[in-house]
Amino acid sequence: MKHIRSIITLGCLAAMAATSGAQGFRSGSGITDIMRAGPRLGPPPVQRAPASPSAAPVQRAAEFIVALVNSEPITNTDVQSRVTRLIKENPDAERVPRGELTRLVLERLIVERAQLQLAKENGIKVDDVAIDQAEQTVARQNEISLVELRRRVAAEGIALADFRKDLRDQLLLTRLRDREVESKVKISDSEADEYLRDQRNSNTKNAALQNLNLAQVLVVLPENATDAQVAAAQKKAQGLAERARAGEDFEKLVRENSDSPDRANGGAIGMRSADRYPPLFVDAVQSTAVNGIAGPVRSSAGFHVLKVLAKAQIGSLDATVTQTQVRHILLLNDPKRTTAQAVAQLAEFKRRVQAGTADFAGLARDNSQDASAKEGGDLGWSRPGQFVPEFEEAMDRLSPGQISDPVVSRFGVHLIQVVGRRDSKLTQSEQREAARNVLREQRIEEAFTTWVQEVRARAYVEYRDPPQS
Repeated sequence: MKHIRSIITLGCLAAMAATSGAQGFRSGSGITDIMRAGPRLGPPPVQRAPASPSAAPVQRAAEFIVALVNSEPITNTDVQSRVTRLIKENPDAERVPRGELTRLVLERLIVERAQLQLAKENGIKVDDVAIDQAEQTVARQNEISLVELRRRVAAEGIALADFRKDLRDQLLLTRLRDREVESKVKISDSEADEYLRDQRNSNTKNAALQNLNLAQVLVVLPENATDAQVAAAQKKAQGLAERARAGEDFEKLVRENSDSPDRANGGAIGMRSADRYPPLFVDAVQSTAVNGIAGPVRSSAGFHVLKVLAKAQIGSLDATVTQTQVRHILLLNDPKRTTAQAVAQLAEFKRRVQAGTADFAGLARDNSQDASAKEGGDLGWSRPGQFVPEFEEAMDRLSPGQISDPVVSRFGVHLIQVVGRRDSKLTQSEQREAARNVLREQRIEEAFTTWVQEVRARAYVEYRDPPQS
């Protein structure tokens, strides 16, 4: 990880690619999707050395308001700081004329402010426990500890309080989008069936409807790795790839060499749709047969050697997916109980189960606040994408028999136990649901664009002096 990529940066670049579209965030499924890119980080304001007494006066851009959004100011510093981060994290942005780039960033800030104000008006809140979990998610997905994450944040010149505020804003926007857009998009059975028929009759395969099961060996790279360290890591990864291609046991190579947390599972990530894998992985294995080896491929984390465990096109007779049997205890958001209190209660339940003084199913029956309580919290066999990302990200990290730490989601706080996993052929109903998800994502994009434009149109925006660098 050279630095943690910015969700703001990614959004701005998307806006540049589609200048006719709304200047807003891409619709997301939750904190996991947002944090895969990471919160926005960037350099501190440029410090210029003071001019000598004899030097000619240097004209500096003073602090001033460039726009008001429903009476809330956006300052020149707000705009220029965002532009600076954007250019630092994405060199391609430098090819955009500075005036156009500044205009895009300002419009994006306007839409962002309008959405955050709407979230506040709707009573949407994010508490500190959710921010703590978001921090941990960012650290985990960047393969570093929480302490190391905070060190890198500080090294980027960002105060921890500002970093956490940024996480809070992203969570607020995610929950607002879910409430205002995603929950309202519905796809009928007939639409899903028609989509599946079209895919089966098509001569070209839709990557969005392909399921993959990949395993990986990760050779991690330290931050700011030297050329020698990069060369050494690449050489090691190349050697591991050659050994795998020569027939060595891939699981053994993973256990003995991988720096990834999934090494305990032989590096297997699980059968899921291609859009739930990093695009880098999907591109690398497109022409790789089942049991074939791809890579090493380079990411910000290091070098990955990939093995294709399975491929299946949804809609085909052999389409399969990795299913997880899971149960949970849910404590709903409650005015009488804070999130921190719910977390503490579930942590105590976990301690009791692990100590053998309580049974998970029994605790679920007595305490869980959802319909699964009567079944001991059993949610049955689930497929990837069935649960909200906060829940699923935690579930995917568990081996059968393991219990998670308390997980905060938009619904409340969960304690999760994985009972088992299996690879199973998709039923017609499950294939329909997979097709429904693809169509739903497409509709969400369309609905989100319209919604962003409506939020922007309703906001009172007063432009003041143009931003100056």
